[in-house]
Amino acid sequence: MAEIRFYHLTRYRLEEALTRLLRRVLERQDRAVIMASTSERVEALNAHLWTYDPASFLPHGSAKDGHAAEQPIYLTAQLENPNGAKLLMLCDGAPAPATEALGALGYELVCELFNGHDDEAVAEARTHWRLYREAGHKIAYFQQNDEGGWVDKTQA
Repeated sequence: MAEIRFYHLTRYRLEEALTRLLRRVLERQDRAVIMASTSERVEALNAHLWTYDPASFLPHGSAKDGHAAEQPIYLTAQLENPNGAKLLMLCDGAPAPATEALGALGYELVCELFNGHDDEAVAEARTHWRLYREAGHKIAYFQQNDEGGWVDKTQA
């Protein structure tokens, strides 16, 4: 069973929260797949990762860039794992994958990022929470504090 973490965005936009989380992924020398709901959104996130900070770089790519297996961070609108990542990050309304698919693709951790100011996104996250809980996954819930850090609210 994969561990599922929900990240409730209240301070930062998705793009900023995502870059902060991805820096930590790379510091640990891990790999990640970022799944968005559309290919257009994938390319917008891809462009953001190229331009968000002129002084730094997050190595990443999408299908348009090629060399998927070599990308430490791979962006997609499909449920796939071409770079052998253990971490799947869902954003922008990407669907909750079935438990069987997570195991078959080798994911050990799924992080779902959602906008806490969007009622539809919150409702969708609640639906995903129920699906994961019913499937028996270990679930954690993190919410941003005023400084943009993450507070574990799982037991709250």
